[in-house]
Amino acid sequence: MIPTPSLDVISQPILPTLYLLDYVGVLVFAATGALASAREKHDLVTMGFFAAITGVGGGTLRDLLIGAPVFWVQDWKYMAVCFTGALAVWFLGRREWRFRALLWLDAIGLASYGVMGAAKAGALGMTPLICIVMGTLTACFGGIVRDLLAGQPSILLRREITVTAAILAAAAFVAMKALGLSNVAAALVAMPLGFGLRAGALAKGWSLPGFPGATARG
Repeated sequence: MIPTPSLDVISQPILPTLYLLDYVGVLVFAATGALASAREKHDLVTMGFFAAITGVGGGTLRDLLIGAPVFWVQDWKYMAVCFTGALAVWFLGRREWRFRALLWLDAIGLASYGVMGAAKAGALGMTPLICIVMGTLTACFGGIVRDLLAGQPSILLRREITVTAAILAAAAFVAMKALGLSNVAAALVAMPLGFGLRAGALAKGWSLPGFPGATARG
């Protein structure tokens, strides 16, 4: 059985350089959760719940899988960030651009959390492939839960590029680290790549080719 590492061991390689990035990922995903709830005209409490489950859902799954202390249980500020995101959406009120913002915030979250998930797994000595998987799960799982609760089509079922952007961000971070770059330098390369791919999908309708259909029999 792999021993559970201490928080200090996990924090040392990550927090000095990527701590802010972690908060950014939580905040933008929390905002997307609150926006999804606002779309259904829920009350503030429900919006807070959506914000929290979306903001910390992916990171929670990652920590449970890699045997790390669940990050938001160790630091109350993450939950405060989630509720702050919900309050911001609530007080913005109805705006024409608000729901379009959900898609772009989601793009930022995919890129930042893809990097952060890969970084945390790497700090615990995981192999490059597992780091990429953990980055992808961290970036996508909260959004999957959000869409499920909101009754919206899951990001996994959309033809436009979403999960692939998280994979690209995580893989680019792992590749840059393998080349000897620091956490910050690797993140500065990886995040724009992941965000750019998702932005292209939003702006240009990029998508991966689907499985070819069976030939109809006459």
